[in-house]
Amino acid sequence: MRRTLMLILPLMSGSFLAIDPAFGETLTVTPQAVIEWKPVYAEVETRDRVPARARIGGTISALDVTEGDMVEAGQRVAIIEDTKLLFQIEGIDAQLDAFGSQLDQAQADLERGQSLSERGVISNQSLQALQTNVNVLESQITSLKSERQVVARQIEEGEVLAPEAGLVLSVPVSKGGVVFAGEEVATIGAGGAFLRLGVSERYADTLKQGDTIEITEAGTATSGTLAKIYPLIEGGRVQADVEVEDLETTFVGRRVQVRLPVGSHDGLLVPETALTQSGGLDFVSVELPSGPSDRVVVPGNRVEADGIVWVEILSGLTAGDVVVTSHE
Repeated sequence: MRRTLMLILPLMSGSFLAIDPAFGETLTVTPQAVIEWKPVYAEVETRDRVPARARIGGTISALDVTEGDMVEAGQRVAIIEDTKLLFQIEGIDAQLDAFGSQLDQAQADLERGQSLSERGVISNQSLQALQTNVNVLESQITSLKSERQVVARQIEEGEVLAPEAGLVLSVPVSKGGVVFAGEEVATIGAGGAFLRLGVSERYADTLKQGDTIEITEAGTATSGTLAKIYPLIEGGRVQADVEVEDLETTFVGRRVQVRLPVGSHDGLLVPETALTQSGGLDFVSVELPSGPSDRVVVPGNRVEADGIVWVEILSGLTAGDVVVTSHE
């Protein structure tokens, strides 16, 4: 005696829950929610695109990275040299030497003045003048040292550092080139990768965060999760991001075909094993009170769930029909 199995399909779940029909069993077909999919193309993108910028202007004397390199946060990307800063350092050092010599002489004069003042040879006013001269020279030396630290810091800022860890996407400069302060030396793709897609605004209300997205690449089907939908519509298109586990990021900007759930409709589904072909027509065996009878049907889309391929029947069956799910 054949058993009758019921097929249960949850709405917009991205997968179908079904009882595996065994050979010789029957299935009572009832309307089930069938997801409607919209095929679109998405591009592989990094979450952030952070520029590594020059902090000073000058000539690029060293370029340590190229496109495709992986860098760590704070890693040196390039070195920029400004010869004017080196000249400033040399000039400041020369002034420091000169003022140092003057300070040594002023301090010696002050010591002699103090000795003479104790013996009453010079007045206190002359001694104060010698002390003032020492104080002025010490202040000038302190000011020059501070100025030297500023210039030295500018020279240190000639090292262009990676702001975040990630993949070097572009290096728009070359060794020996001249750059200005704030100019981009390299672009770093950081924060992991995702798929970014654009879809017509008429589907905006049907997209929901958390939806399962089907991805087809190199003949292999995987799935992802709709992680973010951007509220700004540009050119009649809505942008969205899809999280995909272990997404290949060798080529950023690579296009990948995906399918989005944009709605659902009620349909009659039977296992693919229930269909037979003859003379270019598709048949399904239907159980009648008088016995099995082959009926011509028009099949539609195929859906795989839990290892079983289901076929939507567009015409030839009605709800409540009992079909033979497989043939011995």
